[in-house]
Amino acid sequence: MDYIRIGDKIVSLSKITSVINEIMEYRCKGYSQQETARILDIDRTFISRLESIGEVRKGGNIAVIGFPIKNKLELYERLKEEGIEYILLMTEEERNDFIKDKGGEELVNDIFKITSEVRKYQHCIIIGSRMRTKLLADLLDSHVYTINIGESPLKNDVYVEPDEVIKIIKTINA
Repeated sequence: MDYIRIGDKIVSLSKITSVINEIMEYRCKGYSQQETARILDIDRTFISRLESIGEVRKGGNIAVIGFPIKNKLELYERLKEEGIEYILLMTEEERNDFIKDKGGEELVNDIFKITSEVRKYQHCIIIGSRMRTKLLADLLDSHVYTINIGESPLKNDVYVEPDEVIKIIKTINA
């Protein structure tokens, strides 16, 4: 059914589809929302809302999670230089502090929040023990790359070679 009645209006579904397809064609060709709106004589905010409705993922391209990391600050700086937006690195002490003062419900909620945030990214690099990286990889809905830094349970911080992580990032971005 191409035509539907909404109150006093008769609406053509094919016309709506046609305009949406035109919008997407211009946007895919690199036109800005403002340029597309001007060409099609529609409101730019409509294009923004339309894209938001259809957006499958928010967030950036790559997230990095790792613990227990000995050279956390060095690795963090290198990741920032590469443009990584979501970085969650912890030393063993920070990981223990994260867990120590929380009740079960609060800890579970915090873990769900982190998981929910990371799932918005297309790719995730996980650095940790073999068991933890496997668990996290199973939870995430993204392309997961793991760097195993030992067998569970890891009790001490482990040095992670930044170039190894950057190599994965460059492969993803290639």
